[in-house]
Amino acid sequence: MNILRPPPSSSSSFPPYPNSPTLTAAASFTPTHNPISLCSINPPFTRRHFFVRSASGTANSSAGDLSSFLGSSPEAYSTHNDQELLSLLRSRRTDEAWAKYVQSTHLPGPTCLSRLVSQLSYQSKPESLTRAQSILTRLRNERQLHRLDANSLGLLAMAAAKSGQTLYAVSVIKSMLRSGYLPHVKAWTAAVASLSAAGDDGPEESIKLFRAVTRRVRRFGDDQSLVAQSRPDTAAFNAVLNACANVGDTEMYSKLFCEMEEWGCEPDVLTYNVMIKMCARVGRKELIVFVVERIIEKGVKVCMTTMHSLVAAYVGFGDLRTAERIVQAMREKRRDLCKVLRDCNGEDLKEKQEEEEEAEDAFEDEEDTVYNEVIEEVSEDVFKKLLPNSVNPSDEPPLLPKAFAPDSRIYTTLMKGYMKNGRVADTARMLEAMRRQDDKNSHPDEVTYTTVVSAFVKAGLMDRARLVLAEMARMGVPANRITYNVLLKGYCKQLQIDKAEDLLREMAEDAGIEPDVVSYNIIIDGCILIDDSAGALSFFNEMRTRGIAPTKISYTTLMKAFAMSGQPKLANRVFDEMMRDPRVKVDLIAWNMLVEGYCRLGLIEDAKRVVSRMKENGFHPNVATYGSLANGVSLARKPGEALLLWKEIKERCVVKKREEAEGDSSSPPMLKPDEGLLDMLADICVRAAFFKKALEIIACMEENGIPPNKTKFKKIYVEMHSRMFTSKHASQARVERRVERKRAAEAFKFWLGLPNSYYGSEWKLGPRED
Repeated sequence: MNILRPPPSSSSSFPPYPNSPTLTAAASFTPTHNPISLCSINPPFTRRHFFVRSASGTANSSAGDLSSFLGSSPEAYSTHNDQELLSLLRSRRTDEAWAKYVQSTHLPGPTCLSRLVSQLSYQSKPESLTRAQSILTRLRNERQLHRLDANSLGLLAMAAAKSGQTLYAVSVIKSMLRSGYLPHVKAWTAAVASLSAAGDDGPEESIKLFRAVTRRVRRFGDDQSLVAQSRPDTAAFNAVLNACANVGDTEMYSKLFCEMEEWGCEPDVLTYNVMIKMCARVGRKELIVFVVERIIEKGVKVCMTTMHSLVAAYVGFGDLRTAERIVQAMREKRRDLCKVLRDCNGEDLKEKQEEEEEAEDAFEDEEDTVYNEVIEEVSEDVFKKLLPNSVNPSDEPPLLPKAFAPDSRIYTTLMKGYMKNGRVADTARMLEAMRRQDDKNSHPDEVTYTTVVSAFVKAGLMDRARLVLAEMARMGVPANRITYNVLLKGYCKQLQIDKAEDLLREMAEDAGIEPDVVSYNIIIDGCILIDDSAGALSFFNEMRTRGIAPTKISYTTLMKAFAMSGQPKLANRVFDEMMRDPRVKVDLIAWNMLVEGYCRLGLIEDAKRVVSRMKENGFHPNVATYGSLANGVSLARKPGEALLLWKEIKERCVVKKREEAEGDSSSPPMLKPDEGLLDMLADICVRAAFFKKALEIIACMEENGIPPNKTKFKKIYVEMHSRMFTSKHASQARVERRVERKRAAEAFKFWLGLPNSYYGSEWKLGPRED
């Protein structure tokens, strides 16, 4: 059965399913919360079968075996109601078919259910997707999942991925694999593409999912006819290569790129666009020109997306000079773009050599230098395979097959570079220049205007940002949700929460744009800035009342509101709710926010219990965690806890061979402490007269290139410990016990530059005795 269309019928046929999803980010779609979909995070199939069913409907075992594995007894399906339902589906009256299904007291047969789920998924509407998900939920609860075929499940996964419900789509695909189904390539590619653009460990999970599917397909060996529709194609490889580029994994990228030939897939222009992205991610700017030359040499059709990738890469590097030259060359309709990029590389190399000569005597960390050299060598070897033309470049750079004129996206990308560099005037001038272009494709669109709004908001010019919004309405360019969110952030940043609330109502009532979870996250964060935890909770509840599912940022922002207002127990309640939400993955930031809430009140024991739970859940404390604990120890006046904390930090600061550290995955990663953490620990130790530990911390600061605040520590010593060890009535036993402490104190005074035993001089604080 073909995944590209709903099940065939004798009376009608459906148009082919849209092309496989591109690698554009899914951030533009905001899924709405659906109570039914909460249970969908659990795999719909729970038992493993001993046969493999492909997307085409073939299997290596009888279909009757499936019911026994799913624990359902074969029953005779009703025929009369099924015929009516099937007639409605064949005539494409999907909504009426859904109503018939809801009113029916019996469960339809496999053909009707599969077709109903397929057509609901094919409609690509939120309510239709919800209905399809409810059918899957019902079948799972009644242990009747065997009634759905691979085609319907694949279409459901594609619809979920397209709507932004990445976890649901991945859950369906993984459950199909566990249950013996092999999804169509377009179905599992949609899940891989969604994961590659997701945050957290989405790209890593995307690579794992790709490997799981291809590993299952390989099991068929030479007989690939049964799994022909599940074999990876170029679009599938582009999706997983995009995941590699997002995390900068050059070795995996090279390995997968070489596998394309094994699967009979030819790289297309999108493949090389992703390679440009990879070069940008790993900082290999000089190789971008060779990617373009490789495209031309291989005869791949160059398209406008390549130009977009080029400008975006150089803007990401902050190299606006090269980006401007690319745009200018496009304006002049030049085809020698490769020559322009080579010239820019030559200028960059010359400037780099001059900088290295000036910084010849600068201090560099030896181990970091060696490690970076190893990384560069590995990256160099990888790119030699991917871009052999970079090793022996041609004498004359190749020409583009045709000239490309810049469009609004090219100009807007360059504007974003100006915005990031604070060049507000250049951003505004670019907007004026775009308006005067003869080519309509170069006229400003909503993304262009939003970029200008962002530039003014970043500069704190909210009045001018609102004027741009008014101009958008006058020019007939509708503002989108992102435009309003940028303005919301500007008002919250300036503590104008009242104006932010007015804008929130304006976007819903006047512009007809419903606020999304990002809108509420922004205004909740604004409430924190004015110390209004009640307001933050109010907006959080309003968001859920509207049916908008909270994200990880929503929970952590609300936790921050309670933590900053001295209500750690409420922050803990929010955290517990976050742990129970299957749509959200708890990360280290959430744990740290909970630790911070207790430490701000000096509740160090509660904070330590949270850290223990964190470690049990597979998270290692980072610098922020230890910084919060150090502040809590200082506030609780428990210097003994600081010694335990420093012992743990010191163990993680010990320099190890990186290869050994990578080989032992159970050991926590190396820690590079910052100035705030070490200064606080040293402060605690000096005040508690733990001079030996204070000197250890100070040595660690100097090793990490952090200058200790000697003036502050000298003041603390003089104010608190200047008369230490001066008692003339101490017993001999007490004097002997204090030998080590006194030696440490003298060493600390020596470091401070105060008179000490090493100088052989007497020093007293007070009036001189004549």
